[in-house]
Amino acid sequence: MVVEAWDGNLAKELQKAFRETQEQFAQRLGVSVRTVGKWHAAPNDELSKHAQQILDVALARAEETVQRRFGLFTQAPAQPPQAQAFRVAVAVVVRGREVLLVCRRGDDSLSWQFPAGTVKPGRTPAVVAVEETLAETGVRCTVREHLGERVHPVTGVLVTYQLADYLMGDAANLDPIENADVAWVPITQLSRFIPTEKIYPPILEALA
Repeated sequence: MVVEAWDGNLAKELQKAFRETQEQFAQRLGVSVRTVGKWHAAPNDELSKHAQQILDVALARAEETVQRRFGLFTQAPAQPPQAQAFRVAVAVVVRGREVLLVCRRGDDSLSWQFPAGTVKPGRTPAVVAVEETLAETGVRCTVREHLGERVHPVTGVLVTYQLADYLMGDAANLDPIENADVAWVPITQLSRFIPTEKIYPPILEALA
């Protein structure tokens, strides 16, 4: 069986076909539990090429009974998803005159961005910003100020921005599936990594 394009829902169905918990499935694939959790949280999002390759291998190596279950789970039309607000919290973490960036993996390119994560029901953007920064980079921070929110002009997702101060921790790439690198960047050189016109204006004002 061949999957043309993996998304979060198909990854979840493969986990169900293996009859494994998120922790067990993550161990099988060699990814973090957080990555599997993101697939569950965004079932309609197409996964990165790297993640697709990992899932292709897992399906190809699965026992016949697992492949049959996966086929049964995916052959029927999916139920329409329930409408829900999709919100992302962005952390603008400052250390002196430096700001923390992560280099995201895209399908065919890399792009530098601020650490960010999905705000699930019952969570607050400030808490998510702090937790996602720690999970992605190993850096501990504390939110200083809410900079505002907007509907992202490219993705159409509601994004909320949090200005945060560095507390402790060495920056490291703790999520190699989604990120290629992590770096402290001088604020004066930020435009070399993210074009100024793509940065939310209140961020530029806060960093000035």
